Amino acid sequence: MANKIIRPGFCALLLIASLALPACSKTPPAEGISTQFQPVNILMFGDSGYHLDYPDQDDYVDLFTAEEYYQSELNDWIEDKRPRDEFEARTSSISPVTGMVVPATGMHAVATAMQHYCANVSRCDFGVMLGDNIYPSGATLGTDGFDDADRFRHMLTEPFGNLVSMPETYTTYVTLGNHDYETSREGGTAQIDFFQTTDDFYIEAPFYTVKPPAANGDVELFIIDTNMILATTTVYADYLNDDGSEAATDEIELPNYDTEPLSEAERNQPRWLEEALRDSTAKWKFVVAHHPIWSSSGSKFEQARALRKLLLPAMCRYADAYIVGHEHTLEIHTDSCAAALGEASAEPLVEIVSGAAAKQRPVNSAFIRHQEAKYPEHKTIFAGGLLWGFAHMILEDDVAEVTLMTVPDDGSSEISINHVYKFNRRSHLNSE
Repeated sequence: MANKIIRPGFCALLLIASLALPACSKTPPAEGISTQFQPVNILMFGDSGYHLDYPDQDDYVDLFTAEEYYQSELNDWIEDKRPRDEFEARTSSISPVTGMVVPATGMHAVATAMQHYCANVSRCDFGVMLGDNIYPSGATLGTDGFDDADRFRHMLTEPFGNLVSMPETYTTYVTLGNHDYETSREGGTAQIDFFQTTDDFYIEAPFYTVKPPAANGDVELFIIDTNMILATTTVYADYLNDDGSEAATDEIELPNYDTEPLSEAERNQPRWLEEALRDSTAKWKFVVAHHPIWSSSGSKFEQARALRKLLLPAMCRYADAYIVGHEHTLEIHTDSCAAALGEASAEPLVEIVSGAAAKQRPVNSAFIRHQEAKYPEHKTIFAGGLLWGFAHMILEDDVAEVTLMTVPDDGSSEISINHVYKFNRRSHLNSE
């Protein structure tokens, strides 16, 4: 089903299946598992807050013409050990601040596409927003000369605050990414405070669990702050050999973000996650975060390696899938859990990466090949880069179907289906 096109004129045909779905109740979520499972539809998008009116400091230094931008993209491609013959520059635009060439943003195009998709193609009962909600530096409390109230409006409420009008219970559940903390810990807290007073969004704290009312107690989200988790462990710098394989190094990557845990609870998130997953009564259990445990660009593998050690044992025993952003790509991976548990699970753990809602990043085909060969427990099901898009998942009793979709660079309303993947519920298989 790769690159299937959804056009507005064809939407009525695709609505047939959704017409049979029951209306979503406004009643609070039931405790435990409902006696008869109703289909649940989940929207997934991340790394969405890239707005050209809010430039990165590098934009004031890297004042590129079109030719200079292309050469810079090529230099980065070669430096990142990607195959030269696969080079493609990211889509560009003119900065309204500097008047020079910068990477383009897909924020508004993706927001419009998701709104259209949820209204006309497939129901969306609730969504997850996967971090880096505000680029480049999160809320700044005015230190960069911009008012956070304007920033919140331009990057959060205007594009994503009214994504879904029906069902009326639709809510986007939020996690924070590394860029949300870049200026300060207080900047991350300011974003949480804003979401807590804004309709259509929900976040309790940097990490929390929630049973969305639309799923009637059958789905529980375990939203964790991987920024804080990474700050508790050693992460090495990412380097690749010329052939795209992982290069060994003893260089430690020091975090550039203010995410040092401030309490015992923040320092012990992995233990909290395991206990919360183990004790959950939900039928479907999804861990939601910002950083992947597997990805395909070749520039985040040391963070992923560190997180696998801390998170995989709990997720392999008790979770159905791990949903993340961070990579500006669309990807699906599986982990057999053999390395984490000592033997493969009856069903692998699925990871969904949906971080292409505003920024683009290429995948590295050479790195993908080497990663596949080095880690037999891991499989790359799909990896798509240099695109804008989002993901949607339908839960039908014990089966989930994930659809990865892209929107074109030209701003048109067509949506391309890049990949469809089905997997079985697994959280009940390894529970003790």
